Amino acid sequence: AAGWFRLADYEEKSGGKEAAAKALKRVLALNPDDIFGAGLKLALLGDARTPEQPPSSYVERLFDDYADRFDAALVERLNYTVPQKLAALIADHAGKTRFAHTIDLGCGTGLFGAEIRDVTDYLEGVDLSANMLAKAEAKKLYDRLGQADLSLSVEACGLFDGERKAGRADLVSAADVLMYLGNLEGVFEIVDRLLSDRGLFAFSVEDLEAGESTSETGFALRPSLRYAHNEAYIRRLVGDRGFSVTQISRTAIRDDGGKPVFGILFLAAKGKPDA
Repeated sequence: AAGWFRLADYEEKSGGKEAAAKALKRVLALNPDDIFGAGLKLALLGDARTPEQPPSSYVERLFDDYADRFDAALVERLNYTVPQKLAALIADHAGKTRFAHTIDLGCGTGLFGAEIRDVTDYLEGVDLSANMLAKAEAKKLYDRLGQADLSLSVEACGLFDGERKAGRADLVSAADVLMYLGNLEGVFEIVDRLLSDRGLFAFSVEDLEAGESTSETGFALRPSLRYAHNEAYIRRLVGDRGFSVTQISRTAIRDDGGKPVFGILFLAAKGKPDA
């Protein structure tokens, strides 16, 4: 399957889209779990519908392979700034308020955890990648770490069992995570279940610009194999869950191919302002 996937890449770069699509279908036949993201590539080639979520096996493998060089790649070479900017957005709203329990969704190696550790009493981190969790564990930032899959239902995602009750967090974060998901309705349901009354949800998305996609869903798959979301889509989800947007910031979030990638940072509060 790996060889067919490499062949598809060569065919696409040489302009042979039909040959690339044929090779990608061979990848899927050999590897139905799609650890290579062949289905995403087929969608970009126009040979398949854009999936609402990428395969969990693809995302898990991507970050398991990336874990050893993740910090150096993002911070030193890609000018990654989401953790600091998201923490600043939270501080601007909450002032010197301490959080009793923060849940860092898609915590990775702990880049956002390092920014929020000093203002939270209990820091819980979850990620799909075991190798990322091992890197986070080595930094000794988190009080608890665990594996979870945000593309699954509330019941199956791995965030609620035993002592891990609903409503346990007053801050939930998702720094540079939601671009690896398309449809975010399930994520907002999970966050709603995690948060206590008036809790905060701080998160980032890649900014889907007007005219970039003909999709009416509010999100689109990019050649980077990440999803971008527009502000209207996020505001609809926020409103549907009974949240209210308290802070928003448009900013460059990282570099890609020597060019800045622009995103939107949101801070949303559970419950309407007049509740």
